[in-house]
Amino acid sequence: MNDEIVIDASGAILGRLASTVAKRLLSGERIVIVNAEKAVLSGKRLSLLREMKEFLQVGHPGKGPYHPRRPDRILRRAIRGMLPRRKPKGVAAYRRLRVYLGVPKEYEGAKLEVIPEAKVDKLRCPYVTLGELAKDIGWNPEV
Repeated sequence: MNDEIVIDASGAILGRLASTVAKRLLSGERIVIVNAEKAVLSGKRLSLLREMKEFLQVGHPGKGPYHPRRPDRILRRAIRGMLPRRKPKGVAAYRRLRVYLGVPKEYEGAKLEVIPEAKVDKLRCPYVTLGELAKDIGWNPEV
């Protein structure tokens, strides 16, 4: 646990966070992301929702592709898309990633790192948190 870098996704723009994390994973770092549901997507809520629902229609329920609805899985999938996942270095990098909803007990005392270039303060447009969007597309946080 001491060699892991714990990153707080609260108020971080999803794509910028994902690209930074992907680069760091490829350089050999072990990364844990906490508070995945508090990451944000830029854009109007209804247009993002319409786009996500159209995307969820693609595929076959039994054969895939499978689309995540949980915020931590959505964030993990975004990072996977930025890795060369069919090559050994990409597979190894993806294994070094952990993403959690909230902050698990083992990371409560850890020093949380914030990625400055991914802060939501840079946005001048409307945005939606990943948790809100996930609820709208079918994620149930109580389960």
